[in-house]
Amino acid sequence: MSLRAIPLTIIPFIIYNLIVLFSGSPAPEVATDGAAAARALLASELFSIPMISGARWFFTWGDLILIITLIVLFIEILKATYTSTSSLVDHGLSMVVFVAALIEFIVVPQAATSVFFLLLVALVIDVIAGFTIGIRVAKRDIGFGTND
Repeated sequence: MSLRAIPLTIIPFIIYNLIVLFSGSPAPEVATDGAAAARALLASELFSIPMISGARWFFTWGDLILIITLIVLFIEILKATYTSTSSLVDHGLSMVVFVAALIEFIVVPQAATSVFFLLLVALVIDVIAGFTIGIRVAKRDIGFGTND
């Protein structure tokens, strides 16, 4: 099996879980509510940059996860344009990653954040785009549907 068969969307999913589930609560007063602790941690600042306008741009853990997710989603959409056996395995495993993330979103309190929801949306886009682009490319390769 090729390394191209592994869905890269598992990377931001794992990073989110490492940051949120295993980092602990940033403040003891929100330790009892997992969702609040996760939101507080994701909103914590990594760095800030002063802007010409005088304002400061704050970059958070949540921003980092979303940037990684968008980069990985772009790579996955590019991977969907190839037709091979490994691409079929990749699409199937992408579905497994999406289902695992959906279950986590519903069941785990720390996953009830906007960052995780947007990660979940990227995962479903990966699944739908992977199958749609894969079917379209396969039609082109085989020569079916050339009249449209």
